[in-house]
Amino acid sequence: MVSFSNLPLGWEVRHSNSKNLPYYFNALEKVSRWEPPSGTDTEKLKKYMATHHSSSQSTSASRPEGKIRAAHLLVKHRDSRRPASWRESQITRSKDEAMTIIKDHEQKIKSGAISLGELAMSESDCSSARKRGDLGYFGKGDMQREFEDAAFALQPGEMSGIVETASGLHLIERLE
Repeated sequence: MVSFSNLPLGWEVRHSNSKNLPYYFNALEKVSRWEPPSGTDTEKLKKYMATHHSSSQSTSASRPEGKIRAAHLLVKHRDSRRPASWRESQITRSKDEAMTIIKDHEQKIKSGAISLGELAMSESDCSSARKRGDLGYFGKGDMQREFEDAAFALQPGEMSGIVETASGLHLIERLE
């Protein structure tokens, strides 16, 4: 039996209160994960998640001291530290292919055709896609060094160039 979100038997979508993001939980095996389980129909899952778990709302809390808020769009490749995402259970593209994809995303954003947040909702390999790529507030030491350095160098409203980390390739937009 497959749940209404088209996940394999035993799996369901739950919501993490601490991260304010959906995640996948298997009640039979008592395991949870951020990426969809093997055997998931990712096209049906994308539609389900867009309908039931997307959010264009941002947090309204004031900015904590020493922290910034940023959104990102992540393109993973097979050499990323975890080559899987909510979009694909196994990412097989090369780093060069990922670079071509993210350069295309960067061009679309810079041209004004679409915002980073809008594009992240369907194209980012990070579970933050459901929140338009919004990672919330973070401080020094909370993110991978390359990501942190790029994010803290931006002014609110600015977007980085392509940033490479162990997770993959990012475009980062400083929100606050």
